[in-house]
Amino acid sequence: MKRVRCPKCDHYITFDETNYAAGQSLVFQCDQCGKQFGIRMGVSKLRQTQKEENKDALSMQSPSGEYGSIIVIENVFHFKQVLPLKMGENTIGRYQKGNPITTPIETVDPSVDLLHCAINVSRDKQGRLRYTLRDTNSNTGTFVDNVEIPPRERRIIEDGQLFTIGATSIILRGA
Repeated sequence: MKRVRCPKCDHYITFDETNYAAGQSLVFQCDQCGKQFGIRMGVSKLRQTQKEENKDALSMQSPSGEYGSIIVIENVFHFKQVLPLKMGENTIGRYQKGNPITTPIETVDPSVDLLHCAINVSRDKQGRLRYTLRDTNSNTGTFVDNVEIPPRERRIIEDGQLFTIGATSIILRGA
């Protein structure tokens, strides 16, 4: 089964791709908003999928561009994502069209806010990477080791550290 996203309302439509040949054009009508849109079966030459983009970003070992990543594991929905981090503030939240966060998580988990938490990547005096997690006044909170981070507090986290936002678990992977 394959999923396509409506370009107007971001609603997912699922269909069985085995019934169609590569290169065949399909037209869908969104159940939510009524928008008609078309797709072409096969691999897109214009844009890689998010998984391939993230894999490429993580495989590059350039000293100036590798600042670690977060591995998102949704407990309820069993969906894994690897999202690269950048130097500075990385705002984390639920993906929604037009949402200005820098690290969007594709999820249908309603307990993850549009802007849930932030990880600041910086260097300490010895030049090592330092990851600081803070909650951005979310509705369900951000938890490290089953302890909630108060809204104005910052917590230093390290490689392999597990933290939770809503029903979603996230593991930090350092550079």
